[in-house]
Amino acid sequence: MALAVLLFAGCTTKPLPGSGTPKKLTLFFTAEVRGYLGPCGCSENMRGGVSRAAFQVAEARKAGTPVYLFDTGDGLFGTPQLPEDAVPQQERKAKALADSWKAMGLTLRATGPLDDVRGAAFREGLGLPELKSGTFKLVDGVGVLSAPDPAAARTLAVEARKAGARFVVAMVPLPFDQLLREAIDSPQVDLFVSSRSKDEFAAEESRLAGGETKVAQVQSKGRSLLRVDVVLHGEGRVEWLRGGGERDRELYALDQRIELLRGQVNEPMLGDELKALRKAKLEEIIARRALLAETPLPVPEGKAAVTARFVPLESSFPKESAVQALEKAYDVDVGLINLEWAKAHGVSCPPATPERYGFIGTAACFECHVEAQAVFETTKHPRAYATLVEVGKQHHLDCISCHVTGWQQPQGVCRIDQTAGREDVGCEACHGPGSAHAKQPFKTNILRAAEPKTCVGCHDRENSPHFDFDRYLEKILAKGHGRK
Repeated sequence: MALAVLLFAGCTTKPLPGSGTPKKLTLFFTAEVRGYLGPCGCSENMRGGVSRAAFQVAEARKAGTPVYLFDTGDGLFGTPQLPEDAVPQQERKAKALADSWKAMGLTLRATGPLDDVRGAAFREGLGLPELKSGTFKLVDGVGVLSAPDPAAARTLAVEARKAGARFVVAMVPLPFDQLLREAIDSPQVDLFVSSRSKDEFAAEESRLAGGETKVAQVQSKGRSLLRVDVVLHGEGRVEWLRGGGERDRELYALDQRIELLRGQVNEPMLGDELKALRKAKLEEIIARRALLAETPLPVPEGKAAVTARFVPLESSFPKESAVQALEKAYDVDVGLINLEWAKAHGVSCPPATPERYGFIGTAACFECHVEAQAVFETTKHPRAYATLVEVGKQHHLDCISCHVTGWQQPQGVCRIDQTAGREDVGCEACHGPGSAHAKQPFKTNILRAAEPKTCVGCHDRENSPHFDFDRYLEKILAKGHGRK
C-alpha cells in the first residue's frame, strides 16, 4: 500500500518537572465502509473485517489511555439503490454493522448519502451516535467536526478551539485530491479526513499528506484503519512528529513486497506446496511491517505532539470474539431471510425463446465435449458453488451471482432457492447460453468467445484484485479446450 506520507504512532514522553503529566489519547477512523462486514474471501489474504478492526481497538485500550473510534460516513450500504430482493439482506447487514460499532464503543459518526439508502428513519433507528454536518464536538480536548467543505471546517475549527480544543479533526465529504488542494492552507485544522471518494474504487489505497495540516484518505470497505495518537502537554500547538526517512523508505519497500506476494499467492492453479511457502513469506513480511510501524517515535519533552499511521487489516490479524460472533449470526440469519423471501416472492427464470437463448447446464455440454470436460475439472470453476456451501453463504445475494451459471437469465438462476443444475461456473458462463447450440451444434450459435469483459464481471478489482486475463486464460486452455 503506497502512502503519500508515513508517520508513526505509539508516542512516549516524560513530563517536565512541575509541568504535569502529559495526556495521551488514541483516535481511530474508518471511512467509506460501504456495508462491508468483511471481505468476500474469493481471493487469498484479503484485507478487512469489522472483527479485525475491533481487535485493534481493543488492543489499544489495553494500554490504559482513552481510545475513541470515529466513522466518517457512507458506512451502512454500498450502493445508492437496492433491488427489491436484496433489501432484507442489506438491512440485516446494516444492523450487524451498527451492532458491531456499538460493541467497539463507537464515539461518533458522520453520515453520508449511502447511509440513507433505506431512509433517515431506518438510519436513526439503529441508535448510533451521530455528528451532524456543520457541527463539532469536543472529545477529551480534541475537536471533532463534520463539515461540507474546507471553508466550513475552518469556521467550525475556530469555534472548537475557543471551546478548548487543542487538536482539531475535520471529516469532510470530498475526494482526497480535491481536499488536499482546498484544505492545505488551513492552520485552524490539524487533520482532514476524506469521507467520500470520487467513485467506488478510488479509495483503494490509504494516503496521508500535508505539513502542519494533514489530509488523510483511509482505504475503503473496512480494509484499513487510521490511527492517530495525540499527546497533550503544556499550552502550545500540537505538532506533527516526522518519521525518519530511512524508516519511511523501508516501510514503503515492505508495502510493495506485500502487494507483490499477495498477487503471487493468488496465481491461478498454484500448487499447494508453493502456495504454502508464499503465504508463509507474505505473513512474515506483514508481521515485519506491523512491528516497524508500531515502533514509537520519541516525543520531545514538554511538547504537545501527534503521530498517525494506517493499520491495514490483514487476513492474518486476529479477530475480536464478540464482534466475530455478530458476523457469524448475520451469516446464519441472512441465509434464512433470503430463502424466506425467495419462497414468498421469488419468480422463476423465463424459458428460452428463439430471440433469447437459455441456459441448459454444464452436464448437457459434456454430452459432446468430453475433452473439454477433462480440462474443466482441473480448474476451480466446478467448485465455485461448493466454496459458498463450505462457509454457509450459498444463500447470500452478495455472493451467489458469481458462483452459479446464468444468474437472472432465461433458464438460469433467478431464485436463490432454485440453483439445481446451474451450480458452479460452467461452460455457459464463458461461452453464453447454449439452448440453440444444443439443438443445432454450429459455431455460429456460440454467443461468446473468451475475452476479458466476459471474465471481469466476477474477476473484478474487488473480488479478484490480481486478475490478469492472459495469465489466467493460459491456465484453462488445453487439448480439447482452445488448444490444438
